[in-house]
Amino acid sequence: MPLNAQQLNTATFAELLADTQHTAVHLEMRDLYAVGDEADDFENFLRTGVPNLDPARSFWPQWMPLVKDAVARGVVMRRARIVCEPVTDYIRYEYAITPLNLQAGEDVRWLPRRRASDIPLPGNDFWLLDDTLVQFHHFTGTGDWAPDGKERTTDPAAVALCHTAFETVWERGTPHEKYTVQAH
Repeated sequence: MPLNAQQLNTATFAELLADTQHTAVHLEMRDLYAVGDEADDFENFLRTGVPNLDPARSFWPQWMPLVKDAVARGVVMRRARIVCEPVTDYIRYEYAITPLNLQAGEDVRWLPRRRASDIPLPGNDFWLLDDTLVQFHHFTGTGDWAPDGKERTTDPAAVALCHTAFETVWERGTPHEKYTVQAH
């Protein structure tokens, strides 16, 4: 059942995803994220070089059921990441935990930033749901969620920009299984 304007602004992302029928695509364009729910796992990865791939830890117990439910309903979930090479320590960590995204049912691709120079991109990371709703993510300069951490719109121009940007990145991107992280 489609959400009305009031629900659009107050719904959780889980509720938005539960309302999604066809596609959910996510474009990540930062080389550093420092969000609190993964800080401990990231610090441990920096110390040991070993990722925590336990789906019962960190933010995974909330995320994996959302993805699995959406995929079971027929929603195609794709995630693309534009990264500088050599990659940052955070991107090495993100790459190392991506098997959990895949296990949940997402498809993931990576695009070196140098191959994205001519792609018109929005100013922020985003989710695009059913090609009708964009949720932009706002971060601080250090990579944590900004106080106004999200912005939602159904504006056709924003939807079109995000659709075209994502599809272009996806077409140029390398599937996770074939991408090799170039560390510094």
